[in-house]
Amino acid sequence: MEALRQDDPRRFGRFTALARFHEGASAVRYVARDTASGEVALITAARPELAAVPAYRRRFQAEARTAERLAGGWVAPPLDTGEEPETPADGPEPLWTAAGYVPALPLAEAIGIAGPLDERALRILGAGIAEILSRVHAAGAVLQGLAPGTVLLAADGPRLTAFGPLGAAASAEARPGGQLSVRLGYLTPEQIEGKEVSAASDLFVLGLLLAYAATGTTPFTEGPAEEAARRIAGDEPELDAVPEALRELITNCLAKDPAARPTAGTVAAELALEGAAGLARGGWLPERLAAAVADQEARVLALEAPEENPETPEKAPAPVSAEAPEPADDTAAPQSEDARPENARPEDARPVDAAPLDAPASPVETSVAPAPAGSPAAAEPEDARPVDAPAPREPAASAAGGDGDIGEDRGTTRFLNTGPRPPQNDRPTTQLSLPAELVAPPGTAPAPVAQPIPPALPVAPVAPQQAGPTHGGPAPYPAAALPAGPAGSGGGPMVSLPLPPAPAPVPDPAASRRTLLTIAAAAVGGLIVGGGSVAALGSGDTAVATDDKPAPKPRRTLPGQPPEPRWIYTHPASESSPLTTAVWRDKLLVVTSESQASAVDLRTGKRLWQRADGAKGQAALAAGADLVFVASPSEFLWLSPKNGKVVHRVRYTDAFADLPGLAVGPLAGNSGPVVWFTGSHTVTVKAPKPKKGKKKGKDKEVVQAHFFAYDIVQRKELWRTPVPAGRAPGTPAYRVVVDRSADVLVRQDAVSLTAAEVKAAKGKGSIRSFDQKTGKLLWTKQYAAASPEAATGGDEDGTLYAAVGKDLQAFEADTTKPLWRVEGSDGSVFGTPLVAGPLIHTTERSRLVGAVERESGRLVWRRSTEVPGTGNAPSLTLSGSEKTLVAADAVQVTAFSAADGERLWKFQDIGSADPKGATVSAPYRALAAGETVVVQRDRAFYAFPVA
Repeated sequence: MEALRQDDPRRFGRFTALARFHEGASAVRYVARDTASGEVALITAARPELAAVPAYRRRFQAEARTAERLAGGWVAPPLDTGEEPETPADGPEPLWTAAGYVPALPLAEAIGIAGPLDERALRILGAGIAEILSRVHAAGAVLQGLAPGTVLLAADGPRLTAFGPLGAAASAEARPGGQLSVRLGYLTPEQIEGKEVSAASDLFVLGLLLAYAATGTTPFTEGPAEEAARRIAGDEPELDAVPEALRELITNCLAKDPAARPTAGTVAAELALEGAAGLARGGWLPERLAAAVADQEARVLALEAPEENPETPEKAPAPVSAEAPEPADDTAAPQSEDARPENARPEDARPVDAAPLDAPASPVETSVAPAPAGSPAAAEPEDARPVDAPAPREPAASAAGGDGDIGEDRGTTRFLNTGPRPPQNDRPTTQLSLPAELVAPPGTAPAPVAQPIPPALPVAPVAPQQAGPTHGGPAPYPAAALPAGPAGSGGGPMVSLPLPPAPAPVPDPAASRRTLLTIAAAAVGGLIVGGGSVAALGSGDTAVATDDKPAPKPRRTLPGQPPEPRWIYTHPASESSPLTTAVWRDKLLVVTSESQASAVDLRTGKRLWQRADGAKGQAALAAGADLVFVASPSEFLWLSPKNGKVVHRVRYTDAFADLPGLAVGPLAGNSGPVVWFTGSHTVTVKAPKPKKGKKKGKDKEVVQAHFFAYDIVQRKELWRTPVPAGRAPGTPAYRVVVDRSADVLVRQDAVSLTAAEVKAAKGKGSIRSFDQKTGKLLWTKQYAAASPEAATGGDEDGTLYAAVGKDLQAFEADTTKPLWRVEGSDGSVFGTPLVAGPLIHTTERSRLVGAVERESGRLVWRRSTEVPGTGNAPSLTLSGSEKTLVAADAVQVTAFSAADGERLWKFQDIGSADPKGATVSAPYRALAAGETVVVQRDRAFYAFPVA
């Protein structure tokens, strides 16, 4: 507990708030007292920004009704409920429920204080929860509310505080357009396989919970994150540390086949035939936990209502003193969409004067119990990918709104993995749920959430990316992405995994799709980055979600969410990171790195071969129909696409024997079998013979550079022409702007210009024209005020497109005559345009993507990717059919309809983390391969089906 914050409500009906008890993802719980009767209650109050979402309110109320029906036994009886006003006020009315206060500790906190529970305590815990589940299942429902943060340990037995997805949420955020993004905790084998959740799903989660309580760690968390889904779906759990008498029962609960799992009633009877209450008589908690619970009760009874002073609202409530060291809160502070639930709230998330209320009277050794892998404290792989859900009920046309502006995203960005979804439209619903990684230093065990002594854990940097705040609570398992290599990334594509229906009012058929509640179920314990599920709830609709498993055909998607990947591939962590990636004839994805070249089958995502000869190679090209061409630092290689065997090799020392020591620069471009590249070598220029009586001068080392054309099918040089050397070491970097029938237009990258060239250019860039047949330099021209760094493109008709200031301007290439201009955003610049038929697709640093007519420059459409912050303009890629335009930058990938700019979906993945927790910051790349777009971020590759 901690003192109230200055913006916390002070009154809930007849109850006066005394202190914060627990901060969850979607709600905050307060200890409160009825001043008239002295009755103490635990208030669950919805976060105001979430309560404003209609779908959230309905779900919150539905779960409150479930709690009311289950009241008694191990569920605290409700005392009061905030009523919906008959006449809505200007802002959202407070949404809250009150239940009787029972002194208790969250399971995660208890494990942190005293370590794993003994066999008797495990039996009481499991039997109590199973008794609740038995009642839920008898009504034909599924609970889906179990997590280390939702199960409390009281002096007389366990208590359950969550009765559906909202209560068990690990993180939640309000999104623009009245939407909500929520991430849950546990994942089951049937969810991974796309089957419906059932009562047996609750038993699997109960097995995970009991294993965690028995060992302090969660099953299936050991091993590479990219294999998490496989482990959950296929591996046997490691339960050696579980008491032998309980091992078989927990193993049965964790059976892969739902039909093989015991019922809740069977589990309750096997654990405690006399019932949990009977077995718990005389006390059941270890001494340290019993003392902590008693200490909490004493502190609550001593609480006094804080004085309210309207004249000084800025002053925070006075801190409540605590004799023991300050414990870490069991929830995470509001986080960005990329943030994961963390072990303890950052220092800046709580008021300076707020002190813990329930600290044990004696210091607790943090080393007593290692943090559970399934607890929020555990490191969360970034390869977690979520999954999505089938369509919610179709709203009435009037509710959908249609304002004609297909460019305005009102939704969320999904992190990873999706499943079956309804038809795409331009209502943005991207879910950004890839949390930030939390990793303990090597050799130490991270501490669990809410342990009394705050552990010192390094937290990976988090980049704020969401439109609204994200609130994190204790997650049983941190989300993981299925390929490792985060939010992240290994496993296979996803499938449908329905979330259980929550009792709710009859869905309002006129409810707008803007009121979607997106639920992302995180994968098991740092297991699946992207292995979570995403469901959609509108009004009171039943939620259905999906997770990762290969699917034979792409499924329809929820608006704004990416389609299910055909496959996901993670470049091995044991190898160096990819340097280049290229698509070979729509069959192979060829990756080069510092150590080798390798190929991935574009149909299956499986690696076929690797070849050390291709180490440090440039992007692969097709050399005819049956060879893969790779330019390495010392030779040209022709590899077999079947096994990577070197079929031909041409060393530079042999092919260019008259240019000893030739250093080949980056490939400038290619057209059919012809590649263009630059190269340089050093020659010695002898000093001239001195005049009589004078000393001989020194010989000079001079760099000579050439521009080459080479036929990679015939394996021969076509021509070379001398060009000015570039900045040291001397090889200029050229890029082909456009390949025309008579000439090839080239520009030099600004970074390779010499100081003298920069000075002579006077801030203007140049384009060079070389004869296609002979390589002769035909002309060098400048275009208006286009700078050396300006993005430039061109077409075969002789038009050049260049960024000039904040605008995009078209020129006649041969004459430099201006043709038209498209105005850009203030303070922004255009990136490299992409020519496609009669259109030119544009991209700006302000994150605007669009299309203009090539001939006239008329704007056809312009849309925003809605990525916050600044950076380079997104790079553009067209699908094989040229129907889908993909924009990729450092933050996300956004797909648009190339014809009209309809925003189809967004994708984010935080990539993978190294063992010390450093997150990947590499930008996204997109490569087109037929009806697939391969999205890459560092080591993670996702093959998305596209039109």
